[in-house]
Amino acid sequence: MLSLIQIILLVLNVAQFIILAHIILSWLINFQVLSLNSPVVGSIWDGLNRLLEPAYSRIRQFMPDLGGIDLAPLIALLIIYGLRIILINNIGMFV
Repeated sequence: MLSLIQIILLVLNVAQFIILAHIILSWLINFQVLSLNSPVVGSIWDGLNRLLEPAYSRIRQFMPDLGGIDLAPLIALLIIYGLRIILINNIGMFV
């Protein structure tokens, strides 16, 4: 059972990394450090959007409209951190 908890924590770490990469890439694109006209940047951006949009859209259903501010990535990270805390603090129950 401990191996299952470790696999879940690994998946949460990968999801956290992907969300942080998406956030940083969006900042670099918005501040015109990177251009979506570049094929590599465009394909990475498109892939990250396709991967994360289903999760973000579910989070956005419960959030009020804040205009141009999108807090869905922040809420997704908070959910991941919360799940990690719950799993780590209750790992004794599974051993």
